[in-house]
Amino acid sequence: MTRPYTMLFLTEILNKTIMKITYFKDTDTLLVVFNNNEISDTKDLNENVLVETDKNGNVVSMTIEHAKQQAEIANFSFNQVENSGAV
Repeated sequence: MTRPYTMLFLTEILNKTIMKITYFKDTDTLLVVFNNNEISDTKDLNENVLVETDKNGNVVSMTIEHAKQQAEIANFSFNQVENSGAV
């Protein structure tokens, strides 16, 4: 059975937070969850992009509708860069 979405999990080593990216192929929607904080506000950046924040204004998640038009979702990459201490 094929699922209608592709899911990627990215783990940040320092604080063990799991960032989850889910693509819903049937609706062409991309959901990026940065943390599991409780959502207190949703802001429309434009008609296709929503950003949800917690009570402190920190970004919790982002929803991108019509994702194929908004982002290059077929070519996703993740790079973690260590702080070199240089300013």
